[in-house]
Amino acid sequence: CSAFPSCRMQEQFNLSGMHRAGDVVLGGLFQIHFFSVFPDLSFTSKPQHPSCHGFDVLGFRQAQTMAFAIDEINRNSHLLPNVTLGYSLYDNCIKLAIGFRAALSLISGEEEQFILTDDCKGSPPVIGIVGDSSSTPSIAISTVLGLYRVPMVSYFATCSCLTNRQRFPSFFRTIPSDAFQVQAMIQILKHFRWTWVGLLVSDDDYGLHVGRSFQSDLVQSGEGCLAYLEVLPWDGDPVEIRRIVNVIKKSTARVLMVFAHKFHVISLMNEVVRQNVTGLQWLASEAWTGAAEIQTPQFMPYLRGTLGIAIRRGEITGLRDFLLQIRPEQISNITRNNMVQQFWEYSFQCKFGGSNSSEACRGDEDIERVDPEFLDVSNLRPEYNIYKAVYALAYALDDLLRCEPGRGPFSEHSCADIHRLKPWQLVHYLQHVNFSTTFGDQVSFDQNGDVLPIYDIVNWLWFPDGRVKVQNVGEVKRTLLRGDEVTLHGDKIFWSFEYNKPPQSVCSQSCPPRTRVSRRKGQPVCCFDCLTCSEGKFSNKTNSMECTSCPEDFWSSSQRDHCVPKKTEFLSYHDPLGICLTVASLLGTVISAVVLGIFIHHRSTPVVRANNSELSFLLLVSIKLCFLCSLLFIGRPRLWTCQLRHAAFGISFVLCVSCILVKTMVVLAVFSASKPGGVAILKWFGAVQQRMTATILTFIQVAICILWILLASPFPRKNTQYSNEKIVYECAIGSTVGFSLLLSYIGFLAILSCLIAFYSRNLPDSFNEAKLIAFSMLIFSAVWVVFVPAYISSPGKYADAVEVFAILASSFGLLVTLFGPKCYIILLRPERNTKKAIMGREKKQR
Repeated sequence: CSAFPSCRMQEQFNLSGMHRAGDVVLGGLFQIHFFSVFPDLSFTSKPQHPSCHGFDVLGFRQAQTMAFAIDEINRNSHLLPNVTLGYSLYDNCIKLAIGFRAALSLISGEEEQFILTDDCKGSPPVIGIVGDSSSTPSIAISTVLGLYRVPMVSYFATCSCLTNRQRFPSFFRTIPSDAFQVQAMIQILKHFRWTWVGLLVSDDDYGLHVGRSFQSDLVQSGEGCLAYLEVLPWDGDPVEIRRIVNVIKKSTARVLMVFAHKFHVISLMNEVVRQNVTGLQWLASEAWTGAAEIQTPQFMPYLRGTLGIAIRRGEITGLRDFLLQIRPEQISNITRNNMVQQFWEYSFQCKFGGSNSSEACRGDEDIERVDPEFLDVSNLRPEYNIYKAVYALAYALDDLLRCEPGRGPFSEHSCADIHRLKPWQLVHYLQHVNFSTTFGDQVSFDQNGDVLPIYDIVNWLWFPDGRVKVQNVGEVKRTLLRGDEVTLHGDKIFWSFEYNKPPQSVCSQSCPPRTRVSRRKGQPVCCFDCLTCSEGKFSNKTNSMECTSCPEDFWSSSQRDHCVPKKTEFLSYHDPLGICLTVASLLGTVISAVVLGIFIHHRSTPVVRANNSELSFLLLVSIKLCFLCSLLFIGRPRLWTCQLRHAAFGISFVLCVSCILVKTMVVLAVFSASKPGGVAILKWFGAVQQRMTATILTFIQVAICILWILLASPFPRKNTQYSNEKIVYECAIGSTVGFSLLLSYIGFLAILSCLIAFYSRNLPDSFNEAKLIAFSMLIFSAVWVVFVPAYISSPGKYADAVEVFAILASSFGLLVTLFGPKCYIILLRPERNTKKAIMGREKKQR
């Protein structure tokens, strides 16, 4: 450079721009035109002249907002004192090539020649750039600017891919990342319980990154599923658009999210109108939620009620007055500020330098006659982000200038020099900037250059007179202390559905309590069937994945939505069966006591005295005990009743059968004594021997019961095997061997008594009690033979009932067969209750 007095640009791009000189210059990239034709992207020596069409009044207002912010800063004596900010603003024509060329012009200078020091050192043409307005150009431009650490603060690029400090070390933005917008959309879906949604994205970095992020985050959140994901073609291919609309039309999803630019949405809506696709709830991304070009009478019948994520609305005091002061005659060099010229020619449909006076622009036209939307500053959203971006650069520069020598952040605690400013030095201060706007919003950047995110949630209203209103119905923001917060005012939302209610959009209706979710094979997790919980399980939540088993003592209700205590079952004194058996037991006890009283009262009569009256008394007592022991089988089982019931039953019946056996043996001995040489037999069957025999036989059963209780005692237990819906309280026998020995011993004595009695059935009349004993033993044996299979096959309390019934039946059988005929003689035929009558029968028998 020392060979030349100045540095010269290699190429100059003929771009539409607006400039203002200053001590420090800020650059800006804005969307002023809709469309451009720029076939050659090479940097040739021949200048290229882009052709931009469709002037965007709102894009021009955004550029003027930056100019206003710089003018406001220059008038602020507390911010950047003694430093005048300038600007260089360019139109990108929504074309990557033009935006990229404009950025290169900003960082290299727009003049053919600019004076620097002899060694080609000095401040760069611009120290920072506000822009670009979309993600793809921002990615390309930031990649280059990052090499030289030139700060770039975007006001509209939302792609989450830009949150990468390694790739984009000098990129910042005042609009939240799409990652936060995706989370905000998921929160809205969750709020309205929309789990089945469609997603359309644009075919660029903005849309494709959103599509991937949304799929991932939606799955991780578990709040819903995508019915379909379609990519809107960049060139608006009618065939592809038609196919996408057919997918929308056939889908059962009633909610449709669109992350795309407004020109994509316009192409889509033309086909939606053609096919008359209605009944959709549209969710708009910030890229088109405020687009006036879409809010037309043609589209609004389909888009009314749209919910959208919108850039935070802010107020910029004085902006309208600034816009009203725009005049082309105030521009000293109209060629260097051709944005104003183009705006004027577009707004007033005139031409500067026109040959026809009716078409020539005078420059003094009434600016209040321009598009009313240009002067409407009540809904500033992208402009508010631009305003914050300019102030962020200004505050960073102010902090840089206030650096105290020797306490700076750079090497050896040095400070930056405004005359030899390096872009990376401003990046350092921009990373730590922290201020509040006059609207009350805090502006600071995280380690990735992202601002604290905040979005408005808006709703599109369409009035019968054709007016459209975009109103705020909530907000979503992230704070350092409380994290993500979503606020929605449901009463303000207009719904384009019946009864002004939000629609339902689910693949499958929620599974109510008492059911569980059953996934459909090969379909998204939001598509499922609802299966009723099986018995013993319940579900008390919506969309339960599994039914929960009830605790051991509980069972599922008939609705399967909660558990209820299981019904308890045992042979109770309160149910009809228990009452009947109790009455029968007490009746048998009373009858036994009455018969015993009759026998005691008539103990001196021949009928009572015949065949050992003491054994008859003991037999009646044992029968009475048999009746009473049946009461131990009724009522809720306890440990003592379980231990006592079978012992009492076994001992009572052994005592009873032992007495019968001894009586039978005595009858047989007396008969044998009547034969020659048989008198000696009677000495073995005296009263003492009879009592001792009955006692010994009974003691054997007592020993069996004691061993049973000591070694494997019966115990109460809750049995759930008989029925799942109830708990059967029963006595577990503890030892099958013990129970079998007890019954077998009774059976052995009964069979022995029956055989001896049967053998003695033809004895003389005076000893015809053997017939009664044989008959009673047959009844006794029949009852207990039937009891065993009936007891084993009876469930629950009915097993106890069978055992009680067997005890009562056998006891009544013994009582009636053995003592019925004798009571009949004693009470009704006393004339036969004489020794002569008994002996008479004996003679007759002989």
